Amino acid sequence: MNIVNTIAYRYLFGKKSTNAINLITGITTLGITIGTAALILILSVFNGFEYVLSGLFNAFNPDLKVELAEGKYLQVSDSLMREVKKIDGIAEASRILEEIALFEYNGSQEAGILKGVDDSYNKVTDIDSTIIRGKYMLSEGSIFYGVLGTKIYNKLSVNPSDAITPISVYMVKRKKSGPLGKDYKSLPLYPIGVFSMGGDEDNQYVLASYEFVNGILDLRDNISSLEIKLKPDGDETFVRAQLEKLMPVKITIKNRYEQDEDYLKIMNIEKWISYLIATLTLLIIAFNMIGALWMIVLDKKTDIAILKSLGFQNKDVQSIFSRVGLLIGLIGLTLGIILALILYVLQKKYGIVGVPSGFMIEAYPIALKFKDFVVVIITVLAIALLASIFPARKAAQSGILLKGK
Repeated sequence: MNIVNTIAYRYLFGKKSTNAINLITGITTLGITIGTAALILILSVFNGFEYVLSGLFNAFNPDLKVELAEGKYLQVSDSLMREVKKIDGIAEASRILEEIALFEYNGSQEAGILKGVDDSYNKVTDIDSTIIRGKYMLSEGSIFYGVLGTKIYNKLSVNPSDAITPISVYMVKRKKSGPLGKDYKSLPLYPIGVFSMGGDEDNQYVLASYEFVNGILDLRDNISSLEIKLKPDGDETFVRAQLEKLMPVKITIKNRYEQDEDYLKIMNIEKWISYLIATLTLLIIAFNMIGALWMIVLDKKTDIAILKSLGFQNKDVQSIFSRVGLLIGLIGLTLGIILALILYVLQKKYGIVGVPSGFMIEAYPIALKFKDFVVVIITVLAIALLASIFPARKAAQSGILLKGK
């Protein structure tokens, strides 16, 4: 073992002139342990929420979403739709027609988004898996049904046992009817199911048949977007290129995550801001390390003088106390990782920390990523080394004691 490492080890674990040094060193190590565990768990909780949201995106967001680059409506005829479904790599495609609407039920009114979908929609997305009440069905004969987001369902106070009373859907007409005509059109929509995504979709979306929405808007072949499901072995890049060639106008194509890119970016920013706050707390704990190292330096003044008389250079002395600080950091880091792993297993298995009622999950989700461990290890060791600089330099500047002292 290197002589510098040996001396650093003995200075940390050897006998001190006062128990106060051991106490402060122990408190510092404990602080680093808790700080390290906190950093890992903070990142893990955000990872967990990211996976939960990704699952929700998987349910509501298609693999690819095609929209007009400039403008509101994309014209897709039946023949063009058949050509789209022939593209190698596409498993299914669904025409979507969205518009803002006013919903009224037994005197309760709420504005939201009416999303018209065709019969392929439940094959393009996993909407069936999000149904928490009733069932997913859009029409039966001449009767049109609506599947509501859980929050808009509650706001309208829909009676689940009343199969007779419809929701009145009001939408602004695209063409004015003259001075005596109404500027809006209304049709009945019977509530048959409730879905829950855990996001904004629950608050504003009502799913209905594409024919129902088009019957109000009278847009014929015009749609808001085209939602596409890829085959398991489908090449997204190839499908994108084929769609751009096939469409007669300029389009934008977004994959599952690009459709909620802004939301994920905000969440990622929140994750690293929380990490930064926890790191600042760890920096405060580092002042205890400076105090502990400085007390060790004072305690070992005689040893420092002896080492210098034996030929140790200032850089060697500085290296000894830098490594003492690094050892404290390594011990706290190791214990912190062990503590974080124990708490991770407990949370994962037993959900010891729950979330407030009303959420779609019962306990805080948690997930570990290797890169997070790398970031935490670098952060903790960097703080330990920085905290060691001042005491180590002061130790190196200590002079040789006079004989007989």
